[in-house]
Amino acid sequence: MLELLQNLFRWLTSGAQWSGPDGIATRLLEHLQYSVLATLVAAAIALPVGLLIGHTGRGAFLAINLSGFGRALPTVGLVTLVFLASGLSMWPVYVSLVALAVPVIVTNTYAGMAAVDPEVRDAARGQGMRWYQVLFQVELPLALPLIMTGLRLACVQVVATATIAAYVSFGGLGRYVFDGLAQRDLVQVLGGAVLVAVLAIALDLALAGVQRLLFRNRPPRAHAH
Repeated sequence: MLELLQNLFRWLTSGAQWSGPDGIATRLLEHLQYSVLATLVAAAIALPVGLLIGHTGRGAFLAINLSGFGRALPTVGLVTLVFLASGLSMWPVYVSLVALAVPVIVTNTYAGMAAVDPEVRDAARGQGMRWYQVLFQVELPLALPLIMTGLRLACVQVVATATIAAYVSFGGLGRYVFDGLAQRDLVQVLGGAVLVAVLAIALDLALAGVQRLLFRNRPPRAHAH
């Protein structure tokens, strides 16, 4: 075990391992590109859906059950299905990653909206606010902490799953995992897994920092009496 860890450390810190088209730096940027793009597309789809369901109260059953659907989604099976339909391209990877992230974001966005005190909504309407003013000036700011949590969860899941790009012969950190398995190179497999974990943690910490900045000067919520 000690020898394996020493070999892993040498693999991760070798200058040659970080350079070139197959180097860690290149694979890291590829993985980051897949993950960020898929999360942004998923957010663009899921946030309006979650906000609409939370604001109107319609489709709550869908939002609640989407979380279970996301966990049960066979990602590799979906990649294979889209691959057979579209051919060799990044489409299967992006479709699968977006499909994985959307349920998490929709569910958390709905949960954040549902947690808004009905009395706060009624007070806003009583002041003559229109529906979109209630949504964007009252409900959304109060729901934002849970929405951010959903984005963080989705991002971590996407980073961990983006290794499937290598399954259809593309890049990313999954290249080390799949190539290592094919070559029976345990050090390369572990190296790829460690890099994926570090990237996921780094992105989660970055989003947590953004979340803290957003709420740093936020006044405490007033409680209704």
